[in-house]
Amino acid sequence: MEDEKKMIYHERQKLQFCLLHALNNLFQEKNAFTRKHLDEIAEKLVLNDPYKGHWTPLSVIFKPHHNSFTGNYDINVLISAVEGKGKRVVWHDRRNKASSINLDEPESKLMGIVLNIPVKRYGGIWKGRHWVSLRRINGVWYNLDSDFSSPYTYESTEDLRVFLDSAIDCGTEMLLVKDED
Repeated sequence: MEDEKKMIYHERQKLQFCLLHALNNLFQEKNAFTRKHLDEIAEKLVLNDPYKGHWTPLSVIFKPHHNSFTGNYDINVLISAVEGKGKRVVWHDRRNKASSINLDEPESKLMGIVLNIPVKRYGGIWKGRHWVSLRRINGVWYNLDSDFSSPYTYESTEDLRVFLDSAIDCGTEMLLVKDED
């Protein structure tokens, strides 16, 4: 199991680029996405937005879909990036427990799960959200959180369900990444 873990691509956290890391971890490629690529997606979303907001001097840094300096991309960037790779995102209804997700669905159908977890840092002074990818590789589910030093292995699908249920109870948003059907 440890040898298999070493072969899994796992990108570590830098600044607030957790969506970039989560996507690369999900797709198991170092450059499945780059900062430049995600910035371009965010800019395109702004250009195509029929309800564009008004420009202010802060708009240079705090853009509608990301922060220019630190990253911190939003759900719209995630959806566009994933769809650009021929996948689709299905938002899981938080009113349902993880038992409503077929975690044993073939990897060719359910590529993985992306979580958007509420976090508190710096003694609770700063509140934000953190993107995390979960992926089944060779029949084993892994938590590829970029804050972890290495992937976390779930011993069973039931262990993953327990984790997902507790994450839902704490306000986590869950997105299923599936093949286009």
